[in-house]
Amino acid sequence: MAVDTLIEKIRSLPPEKAAEVEDFVDFLRQRSEKNRLSQAAAKLSEEAFAEVWDNPEDAVYDEL
Repeated sequence: MAVDTLIEKIRSLPPEKAAEVEDFVDFLRQRSEKNRLSQAAAKLSEEAFAEVWDNPEDAVYDEL
C-alpha cells in the first residue's frame, strides 16, 4: 500500500479512530524494538555460552 493512500485513509477517519491508529502504530514500533533488543542480546550471549553448548558431552543433542 502506498504511503499517500494510507495517509488519506487516516485523514478520513474520525479523530478518535485516528488516535487508535496512532496507538496501534506505537504498539507495532515498540514490539519491533523489543524484538531487536532480544535478538541483539541473544547474539551477544552466543560467545559466552559457546563453551557450554559446544562440547563433546553434549554433541549427541546436536543430532536431535
